[in-house]
Amino acid sequence: MRVYLSRWVCLDPESNLKRLNEEARRAAGGGAELVVFPESFLHGYARRADPARARALFGELSAAFPAALFAFGSLSEERRNRMTLWLDGREAARYDKVHLFAPNGEPDLWTPGDRYASLSARGLTWGLINCNDLRFPEQARALTIEARCDAFLAVAWWPWRRDHVWRTLLRARAIENAAWTLGCCVAASEVPEERFAGAGNHVFDPLGNPHYPVEDVWYDLPLREPMKPTVDPVEGFVPISRIERFEA
Repeated sequence: MRVYLSRWVCLDPESNLKRLNEEARRAAGGGAELVVFPESFLHGYARRADPARARALFGELSAAFPAALFAFGSLSEERRNRMTLWLDGREAARYDKVHLFAPNGEPDLWTPGDRYASLSARGLTWGLINCNDLRFPEQARALTIEARCDAFLAVAWWPWRRDHVWRTLLRARAIENAAWTLGCCVAASEVPEERFAGAGNHVFDPLGNPHYPVEDVWYDLPLREPMKPTVDPVEGFVPISRIERFEA
């Protein structure tokens, strides 16, 4: 599968919408079957983007390139940090971030979601993960055991100074669940009120091996090829809810 993971520099909303139109068309026109943008890429924390206007553009781009699955990062909408995926001109899936990041004041901006989400499309089942969700392995496990996800798609607004944490968690979720794990993070934010250096984009296969771009933001990934895991996370799953406590 030809995959495009954006290295997005967040500017003001007007500039972001213009660049989204140009970059998405270039990516899909270049043969990408999956085009991914990072969390909060149109507005960051400090800016405001009109959700209706953004959605109109999402629909236009998706309709113009029906061969591509678009993951338009996340959008601040209805007090949710909402991840949104589009196919054939319509929203195919949405996921409201469950694990908000308190150190950045996210609970003051958004209400946490109350469910996990997956999308089955074009021969793969994707588990959706938004940034801080990655710290909670039970989310990825639930998506593996209950939704039988083949791959995880994680979008993020993660700082460069903690890229080692982001990269490690992506790799861990891949190994634990024997699933492809793709992470797309904002590269930077460049407005006076919100300057930010973002972490890298990373891809790990079901064995935890890194896969690197063939050119900058372009990846050619054998996502649909079976890969035998060392330990099958579904067949080997033992459902235990009881904890026996001892005190000495």
